[in-house]
Amino acid sequence: MSDVATRLDVLKTYKLYVGGKFPRSESGRVYEVTDSKGEWLANAPLGTRKDTRDAVLAARAAVKGWAGTTAYNRGQVLYRVAEMLQGRREQFAAEVSLSEGIGPKKAAALVDAAIDRWVWYAGWTDKVAQIAGGANPVAGPYFNLSTPEPTGVVGIVAPQAGYGHSLLGLVSVIAPAIATGNTVVVAAAADAPLPALSLGEVLATSDVPGGVVNIISGRTADIAPTLASHQDVNAVDLTGAIAADGPGAATALEAAAADTLKRVVRPELDPFAQDWTNAPGTDRLLSFLETKTVWHPMGI
Repeated sequence: MSDVATRLDVLKTYKLYVGGKFPRSESGRVYEVTDSKGEWLANAPLGTRKDTRDAVLAARAAVKGWAGTTAYNRGQVLYRVAEMLQGRREQFAAEVSLSEGIGPKKAAALVDAAIDRWVWYAGWTDKVAQIAGGANPVAGPYFNLSTPEPTGVVGIVAPQAGYGHSLLGLVSVIAPAIATGNTVVVAAAADAPLPALSLGEVLATSDVPGGVVNIISGRTADIAPTLASHQDVNAVDLTGAIAADGPGAATALEAAAADTLKRVVRPELDPFAQDWTNAPGTDRLLSFLETKTVWHPMGI
């Protein structure tokens, strides 16, 4: 009997991605991830509220360094992510295909679109200030200048599985937030977390500093309320909240976010009608920016 015939597959153990490292869930628990036919694919860590709080702590620690990085350098870092993702294209295409029950060719096209989206946002890092800031006309001998600054830590409920959302949708909500200098904590799609967890491995081997992106898998109902109510989270993107837990849960998350005066990106009422292959525009780039206005007297 040949060695090939007797060899056992090395089954992969997925882990969370927090602070640039790969911890197991503090609960030590996992849950089964299955394909569209119910066949087992892998075990994913079952993230808890404690894991989410740890991720927020890591994201907060990374804010100063990442926000202080030049816009040009952030663009280089995002482009490097695209390079690394390109090198693992086949793996991601297989994960998207199996997780969402779509054909290999369509899955590969969606991975290509996700790579292109990283490149697109990489090109915006040193240009967004030109559309979000500028010189303001004032009646007086002053310069009045407005400039955008990152909001801080952003909690993201990722798009759920369906039509390639597990990767392209994920990239479409993470990339604009970090392109503008924010750090993020992401609740991965509960029913298709593998592309998100693998993306953590790409980020770890690129130039993204630890803590800039943190990815938690598990029940959205456990992770999202912690993000919405956490006082050290400055904004939340609830894109996947309705698909994960229904309109009532999304409304409750908005209310929790309001208690701590967070910026909120509200979810679409029909999240599966959103076509992530469309051109993204600049709305998400501008969603998590604050505007600082400075007055300065004119010289003689």
